[in-house]
Amino acid sequence: MVLGSLQAEMSKALFDTWVQPLKPIGYQNKTFTIGAFNPYGKSWVEERLSSRIEHILENLYEEPVKLAVTVSNSFYKDRVLDKAVTATVAPTLAPKKPALSQAKPADPDRVDIATEPSNRKMMLQRAYGSERARIIQPERGMFVTGYLFSNWLPLIGHSAFAVILAARSLCYWNPMTGELRNVVETEMGELANRAAVSVRTVKDVLNDDLVMRYFLRYRVRRVMTSNGVRTAGISLQVRMDDPLTPSDQVSSGLMEEEEWYLAEFSGEKE
Repeated sequence: MVLGSLQAEMSKALFDTWVQPLKPIGYQNKTFTIGAFNPYGKSWVEERLSSRIEHILENLYEEPVKLAVTVSNSFYKDRVLDKAVTATVAPTLAPKKPALSQAKPADPDRVDIATEPSNRKMMLQRAYGSERARIIQPERGMFVTGYLFSNWLPLIGHSAFAVILAARSLCYWNPMTGELRNVVETEMGELANRAAVSVRTVKDVLNDDLVMRYFLRYRVRRVMTSNGVRTAGISLQVRMDDPLTPSDQVSSGLMEEEEWYLAEFSGEKE
């Protein structure tokens, strides 16, 4: 029932890759445990779906439910073995081949050879299922267009290019589903660390006219304390798609939207 609800809420590619393979492990002490194939699948579910799954489970059980995600890849072998056993009791599907009913059960240690898993699963295992991948985290990759690199970099410079990518790394955008989270609370120091530039450079970039017009908008967060008003970081809105450069807008006749940002980000410059 949970899978059915989630399938209706997300793209087929995301569902097939991350959600459909999940397996229920158990329900005890108001904690529902599910198994993911590897640490990356576990992290993906915890970060993006944990609260949603808990909400669905609470509606089903009519009580508070805590979701726990663990790494358990043995069920992948079980699933493939089930298919192999099904093949051994259905020799009529392949009448021209030797009867499969006398074949020995598949060896669990050689399941990948006996059942020829799909290229897709093998590619996913190579991409995500190694110690090297655990460090690199390929599922957290950022998409950078050649247009941004070739056309915008000469206009805005390397520092602004690095700050824009650092800001985008704090956000989330899925063009397939339209899911967008591009307003974040952060610090200029955090942006500086991510972009490997100075805080002064970050301030200059955030106040650059081209950057403000097309890529990043910010406002300083201020809080009242016993010692008066003080700053508490910045709120940042990040444009996740690449706009046309001013020259390409003129040559193509495709003008970019002037105010792509929220009204609250319309005025401040420090």
